[in-house]
Amino acid sequence: MRAEHQKAAQSCRGFMPHEEGMALYQAVAAVGAKGPIIEVGSYCGKSTIYLGSAALEIGATVFTIDHHRGSEEMQEGWDHHDSSLVDTETGRMDSLPELRKNLENVGMESTVVAIVGDALTVSYFWETPCSLVFIDGGHGPIPAHADFDSWAPKVCIGGLLAIHDVFPDPDDGGRPPYEIYLKALNSQSFIDYAAVGSLRILQKIDL
Repeated sequence: MRAEHQKAAQSCRGFMPHEEGMALYQAVAAVGAKGPIIEVGSYCGKSTIYLGSAALEIGATVFTIDHHRGSEEMQEGWDHHDSSLVDTETGRMDSLPELRKNLENVGMESTVVAIVGDALTVSYFWETPCSLVFIDGGHGPIPAHADFDSWAPKVCIGGLLAIHDVFPDPDDGGRPPYEIYLKALNSQSFIDYAAVGSLRILQKIDL
């Protein structure tokens, strides 16, 4: 990974530890440009830069999807709320300007395509098989399961599915990301590929 990309990613707002980001980078490099890379949940672009750095090297494209209004845990009164990302005119969260600035700073505007909208809605119209899908959107039971149900089937055979914030011990974090990780394994369409911190990466197999 380029040093300037690594530095930019580490300076971004977000909740992706460097070792987990590097696991994403390595996963993209390993799977190759079989198809587009999908990220569900951009926020300010920390993980996007790790994905984009590898995509730039292999000639792939990242499509990162987010409504940019913040998930439940990012709203006012919650632990992950960042008041500097609130639009002063509307009073609502808006992380899109920060994402655009971060992608411009690392020269990834042609490698990363930002889709502003609800990931479930976008999935209805997405038909291209994906080489990698990274799920890191809302962690509540409804959005997490919706993201899995709508995007996991779009991973190509041999492609990878990455899920963030998977905590087997309930004392460490919320359950929905762990639940969809188990859902992937129980479907028998995916096998474990790698685990780094709270990041789980699975590979889709041909049944």
